[in-house]
Amino acid sequence: MGLEAKLMSDGFLTTTIDALVGWARESSVWPMPMGISCCGIEMMAVAGPKYDIARFGSEVMRFTPRQCDVMLVAGTVTYKMSHVVKKIYDQMPDPKWVIAMGVCTSTGGMYRSYSVVQGIDHFLPVDIYLAGCPPRPDNLLNALMLIQDKIKNTKAREFQNIPLLEPVKVNGN
Repeated sequence: MGLEAKLMSDGFLTTTIDALVGWARESSVWPMPMGISCCGIEMMAVAGPKYDIARFGSEVMRFTPRQCDVMLVAGTVTYKMSHVVKKIYDQMPDPKWVIAMGVCTSTGGMYRSYSVVQGIDHFLPVDIYLAGCPPRPDNLLNALMLIQDKIKNTKAREFQNIPLLEPVKVNGN
């Protein structure tokens, strides 16, 4: 019996808070696109009509980290850029997830030099690695579905708003 049929027959639905919060979170994953290099083009293709990321509740690409759930890091990350990526990640509210898109993001790729970070997992916790140079857009959709499964299976009580800084007392107040 589907959800609609259950509601039509009984008029109410019983569930748990974890299931309700998991369903709401998995149905509205808002990505933060970090198209740093070549993989950004494939990331843009996912938003087009052929692949249609809107089917998964992610049609809203947010360019402000305070409204995002998933960070899509796509492309080569240099050491100078790594500080910016980390700062943007820190500004995202909990819970948050990271997808490393492409070989350059995951391992540095063909840019094995002093200025390129050899994998963003050196400074960010990565949830999913996408292989390829660049990875196909349908692989990104598959990664998004894996993130949705991870979100759905996470308990609501595991997320807490932990302050980033300790409160500062000024003049004994």
